Amino acid sequence: MDVERIIECIKQHDHEGLRTQLQQFNKEYAQCFFFDVEEWERKKRQELEEFKRNKVRDPGSDSDLDDESSEDREIFLRQSLASILIRFLRSDPHSRVIRVCLRTLRILSRDKKVLDSLLTDSSLITLARLAGFSQTPDPGEELDDQADLFGDVMEALSGLDSNDGENGEDEEPSAENPDANNISALRRRRSSVFKALMRGKRDIRASVVEDEDKDEEEDGKGAQKCEEEQNKEAVKILCNVIYNSAWAQERAAELSLLSGLTAKLDKESQSASTPSGQYYELRLIFLLTALRPELRNQLKQEGGVVVLTTVLERCVSVQWKEQYEVAPLEPDAALVSVEDSLRAQEVLKILFNITHSAHSQDPDEENATLYRRLAAVLRHCLLVRCEGEEETEELKGHTVNLLSALPLSCLDVLLCVPLQPDSEQMDGVNMDCVHSLLVYLERRLEKGEKVKARLTPVLNLLTECSRAHRGTRRYLRQQILPPLRDVSMRPEEGSTVKSRLVRLMTHLDTELKHCAADLLFVLCKENVRRFVKYTGYGNAAGLLATRGLLGGQRSKGTSSGTRYSSDSDSDTEEYRQVKSRINPVTGRLEEELPDPMEGMTEEEKEEEARRLVSLINKLSKDNMIQPMGLDAQGQLTPLASLRDLTEEEEGSEEEEEEGADDLLNVE
Repeated sequence: MDVERIIECIKQHDHEGLRTQLQQFNKEYAQCFFFDVEEWERKKRQELEEFKRNKVRDPGSDSDLDDESSEDREIFLRQSLASILIRFLRSDPHSRVIRVCLRTLRILSRDKKVLDSLLTDSSLITLARLAGFSQTPDPGEELDDQADLFGDVMEALSGLDSNDGENGEDEEPSAENPDANNISALRRRRSSVFKALMRGKRDIRASVVEDEDKDEEEDGKGAQKCEEEQNKEAVKILCNVIYNSAWAQERAAELSLLSGLTAKLDKESQSASTPSGQYYELRLIFLLTALRPELRNQLKQEGGVVVLTTVLERCVSVQWKEQYEVAPLEPDAALVSVEDSLRAQEVLKILFNITHSAHSQDPDEENATLYRRLAAVLRHCLLVRCEGEEETEELKGHTVNLLSALPLSCLDVLLCVPLQPDSEQMDGVNMDCVHSLLVYLERRLEKGEKVKARLTPVLNLLTECSRAHRGTRRYLRQQILPPLRDVSMRPEEGSTVKSRLVRLMTHLDTELKHCAADLLFVLCKENVRRFVKYTGYGNAAGLLATRGLLGGQRSKGTSSGTRYSSDSDSDTEEYRQVKSRINPVTGRLEEELPDPMEGMTEEEKEEEARRLVSLINKLSKDNMIQPMGLDAQGQLTPLASLRDLTEEEEGSEEEEEEGADDLLNVE
């Protein structure tokens, strides 16, 4: 890295030479997400191989110290290069040079050791201005004397070079030796820096790695295209900086970068074409709202829901038919492109950040109108298809997350859609949306990846919708809990949606197993007998214990106050024939086992019973087991507590009787 040559090019206003130097750097590190780690590992491997060959190490070898000095120099060079380029960009150079500088800064921003040069307010504002944020203030400061900066860099480089002593030893820092102070500071910083970024999965948002040769082709694309490329590069740098630095997140909030981004996004949503860098603008908004909670309310108050909903409509090509009704998809409708689906996913994630607290609130008329319109667009997102199967699933997943965050009262638009010839329906109500949710649930159950994160939102959404709407509950029960006919297998065995949900009822994750159990319980209209019939008492015990229903009594009420119809659950003829032989604990037909008491006399039976009681008492006294019983509320309680409670109740009854006798004896 020839930083000295870059400085000379800037000092002499040789922009072509500067562009050539930076292009070479960009090509070399185009796919590099860290710098010194790979080089360090390579050198260590070479040293190990050399040691194996020679079987001895030169006692005067200074390779370790040389490596440290070389590493310090490389870190300092990258930091200096970032500072110099930021200063240079404030001088408003030619657009072709700007793009090359921004690509270099984007590569440098991947290295956390270089971030310090990009965290100042002036650096953030400069990048935001180059990204085209209309409301971002101008740096408002005169350019620092670049000659001083260049002189400091050159002097420090000379100090680093001159301190590579014959023995590689560090000089003592002192007032007379400032270079040694610089080296000491660098090494202290190196020992406390963040760990190097790991190489991640290649970014699918770019079909090919950017090549600097594109600059030659871009000359004929027009000023607007060049500006878009410049904006995109600047936003990418801001994404890297804000993601990796808590200080940058705080300063971005103070500098009102989010307001500028929102205004730019609003303007783009009203234009005829979508700029190529909008995905990264959405990504930056997501990072800001995810990492800074106070910015969520700010974006919501500044009309973020309206702006983002408009962007989402364009991504999935929404055509409105009525106020809350999107025109149905045509059989030959075009698939959503990968680029549009990725932008839509970012919009959905941002909307979730700013609306997730709305689920538990009663929206006013204005917010209810916004959420209903958004819900109509989300219904369309559930039904569209993308060019890639993975993108389709991801889009549905983020749609489900957002639907679960919206107020339940605003989700009525999901069903208020006229029936189409090929629509799923129940009692004359369009169930296409519910069917899509069910298909998504089934696919998530089959894949078994990220089970909790993927399943909890859709399970909660289906449960709440089933509680609120009778037709939805009946449709889901028809699909998930059809009438029992074959009871030869346990409820958790098999590959049906019901069997997979029953397996989740005994999952190690408490939240997930309760979500799965709640859905099945609601589909059974919260009837304990019916719930046990479909799942088995062993699987149902967890939810029943939590709700105090182990005694088999019907739930006295639900958290939502739902009142179910009184229609009965008719058994099939096959089920009635074997009902008496079904084991209620396992929920399946069991073979009849021989009676263990057969052939024993009454005295032998009594003796066996006393022996079992004695063993249970012994285990209880040794605290190996704790006998439990059910109290009046159906909750599990230790038998000792039940005994004490019974004695207290009997005592209070005796006192009441004595008091009544006294009253009768009063003359």
